Amino acid sequence: MPLYEYVCEEDGSVVELIRPMADADAPVPDPEGRGRTFRRVLSVFAPKGTGTAPSGQPGGGCCPRGKRAGSCGTG
Repeated sequence: MPLYEYVCEEDGSVVELIRPMADADAPVPDPEGRGRTFRRVLSVFAPKGTGTAPSGQPGGGCCPRGKRAGSCGTG
């Protein structure tokens, strides 16, 4: 199941919930019981590679600098 982020419209606090995709936009109960309203926000995803990508770049990078994604094939 995906992890979703919700922000409180009153104070900006953030709640993360693992929920089914079908429930992504369903109302979020206030974890502190204060009746606050939360809305789903776009989460930022930042993977960190530990190996070597097919291009030979460390850290999982795809293309060498200056090349467009999808244009760094072998050959």
